[in-house]
Amino acid sequence: MISKKTKYAINALVYLAKRNGEGPIVISEIAEKEHIPRKFLESILLNLKKAGVLASKKGKGGGYYLLQNPEDINLADVMRLFDGPIAFLPCVTYKYYERCEECKDEETCGIRDVFYEVRNKTVELLKKANLAEIIKRERHLITDL
Repeated sequence: MISKKTKYAINALVYLAKRNGEGPIVISEIAEKEHIPRKFLESILLNLKKAGVLASKKGKGGGYYLLQNPEDINLADVMRLFDGPIAFLPCVTYKYYERCEECKDEETCGIRDVFYEVRNKTVELLKKANLAEIIKRERHLITDL
């Protein structure tokens, strides 16, 4: 499962994407609308700012806003930022590879092969799931009710 931090980050990013182009949004508004504890949200938004996903403006009319287009912010990148690798085994991760201690031969390991395929399909789906796609899906789900 993804961490609470990652879930909150995704919720905050989707909220900001829905308001994209309206200017900076204050933390208190995001926290209230998305039911995220304010102190926790501050830490999350700071991490997203350091990663170049968000920018902020101080003072009156200040707050946070997307630095990238909603189409360019995908769930794979957000999950890696907060939770690390997207894989069940360290030997199949993209950025955090580690050899499994008990492995005799990675090239012929059937277990590794299965989990490598799982990782690849998962990452493929998460990369397609950008903020714009999530908003589009929400709209379709609402109209399908």
